[in-house]
Amino acid sequence: GFDVRQTGTACRAAKRTVVSIPDTMVQDSVTIVVTGAAGQIAYSLFPRLLDGSIFGPSVKVNLHLLDIEPAKEAMGGVVLELEDLRSTTLGQTLVTSDPREAFKDCDYAVMLGAFPRKQGMERKDLLSKNAGIFAEQGKVLGEIGSPNCKIIVVGNPANTNAAILAKHASPHIPRENITALTRLDHNRLHAQLAMRANVNVSDIRQAVIWGNHSSTQFPDPSRATIKGVPIKEALSSEEDQAWLRGDMLPIVQKRGAAVIKARGLSSAMSAARAIYDHLHDLVIGADDWVSMAVPSDGAYGVPDGLVYSFPIKCTGGGNYSIVKGLEVDDFSKKMMMATQDELVQELNDALSTLP
Repeated sequence: GFDVRQTGTACRAAKRTVVSIPDTMVQDSVTIVVTGAAGQIAYSLFPRLLDGSIFGPSVKVNLHLLDIEPAKEAMGGVVLELEDLRSTTLGQTLVTSDPREAFKDCDYAVMLGAFPRKQGMERKDLLSKNAGIFAEQGKVLGEIGSPNCKIIVVGNPANTNAAILAKHASPHIPRENITALTRLDHNRLHAQLAMRANVNVSDIRQAVIWGNHSSTQFPDPSRATIKGVPIKEALSSEEDQAWLRGDMLPIVQKRGAAVIKARGLSSAMSAARAIYDHLHDLVIGADDWVSMAVPSDGAYGVPDGLVYSFPIKCTGGGNYSIVKGLEVDDFSKKMMMATQDELVQELNDALSTLP
């Protein structure tokens, strides 16, 4: 596995922890599988994976591109562009439609590939298609994947896909190695608060997402600070307080739909940025709470094993913990339970379609 310990000189830069790591501790290369590799999120993500800021400037990044057979030629074109980046960190590239080939010896897997919802398609059909895909990939990872592999599920329904993957990859791959992306929702929340308060996004801290990566998610700024000032004081007007528990919620919850309506395509640039942030903080650590959907250990009454977005502390080296013991008011309880109920239903529906 790839384990970065935070040693050496740590310094602050734009609220991110920059760590200098003794050469003896760094492995020469890291292997990342990206599924759905011919898609537009992958296209925006690859340059970020190669910029040296996650794994270090002298670590070669081997990229395994996995997609369906008809996308093989397009993936070949992506490899041509990867070569043309003149990147000092690009290692070996592999283009394949075979999960067994792709997942062999991987340190990280970014699961972008999922079956998209098509017109006239019932939600249960979508759940069934994706349950099949993620059950199959989970089995393959459970047989040939490294037990230290860290897996980030992005393809929707991300939380439920991650829960199914974890079920089928265990016990070989520990379930805590499998997380789902709610960092995009987290970043959207921080952006809204920063615009409202007319500050930089780096001035916002401890604003998080609970629950599902769907329109039932709970964007929760109740414990946030703005430039170190509690949000109740920083946005103290009656109008601001009403906005925080009113109009702000659907703006964040339905932002993905707003992007599709305006662009005719789903979020890609911002999704790639969020995946980068998620991976960066897992590997390097973060000095603020982040939002990640992780398998529940029963925290806040969320059923064990349900993949649910919590406030998370990332300590580096792929290690994280759920922020425990936060007081939850009635409004928050109701919001957290609504998204939990949806997730329980979604997982049961998906599991019922599997043989």
